[in-house]
Amino acid sequence: MAGLSLQHPWAFAFGLLGNLISFTTYLAPIPTFYRIYKSKSTEGFQSVPYVVALFSAMLWIFYALIKSNEALLITINAAGCVIETIYIVMYLAYAPKKAKVFTTKILLLLNVGVFGVILLLTLLLSHGEQRVVSLGWVCVAFSVSVFVAPLSIIKRVIQSRSVEYMPFSLSLTLTLSAVVWFLYGLLIKDKYVALPNILGFTFGVVQMGLYVFYMNATPVAGEGKEGKGKLAAAEELPVILNVGKLAGTPDRSSGAVHVHSVPRSCAAEAAAAEPEVLVDIPPPPRAVEVAAV
Repeated sequence: MAGLSLQHPWAFAFGLLGNLISFTTYLAPIPTFYRIYKSKSTEGFQSVPYVVALFSAMLWIFYALIKSNEALLITINAAGCVIETIYIVMYLAYAPKKAKVFTTKILLLLNVGVFGVILLLTLLLSHGEQRVVSLGWVCVAFSVSVFVAPLSIIKRVIQSRSVEYMPFSLSLTLTLSAVVWFLYGLLIKDKYVALPNILGFTFGVVQMGLYVFYMNATPVAGEGKEGKGKLAAAEELPVILNVGKLAGTPDRSSGAVHVHSVPRSCAAEAAAAEPEVLVDIPPPPRAVEVAAV
């Protein structure tokens, strides 16, 4: 075994260290999903990084089985498949309908359709060492996408000037993992393991740089949590009072004016439009009666 042989003690050491760091990388989103669980909402978080990470782990297991003697690659990616599947199930449980549909489509397209095609083409159209080479380059391409996937939120970070949806812990562990797996690939002379981690290190540094740049920045109003910015602003609006035409006509028997307040549950809807107060001045009342709906 290249990774476990005593003739490659440094390769074994870096492979074992890579397993430990990668495992912590897989666990890094736990605070995110605990937050999702507590709020019962996926808020502004995206499912794409987890779907891509699951796909990459599946590919690396297939590569390790085809190449053989790569137990350290199998162990960490098997753990990754289990953990990423749990994340995706939790996301689907609390995501809004539109996000659920999108995530399901991506899962079926990537993890079932594309992986199935790669599996069949690799087994049917290539043999021996050529099979390892072909699958190796496929793994390189999709491993890079794992590091690129979290960058899907960079636009949100720049526009909102908030790093709320780009955890620093995840960027840091991805960077450390890239360094260790690069050294492992270098020591076992496997360029398919080493190459993607060069770009992985670069993307990790970019993410951490953005975090440092924006961590103390003042967030742009309305660009925080998805939907929560407007709702929070709406809840702070004063209760809207419509007197007369919207509140009802004067009670001719008592001369009273009924004033109806708009409930706070309607305040969010009112926030989308300019507040408008309509006032009708009825005949001078003898008493004022306030009735809250």
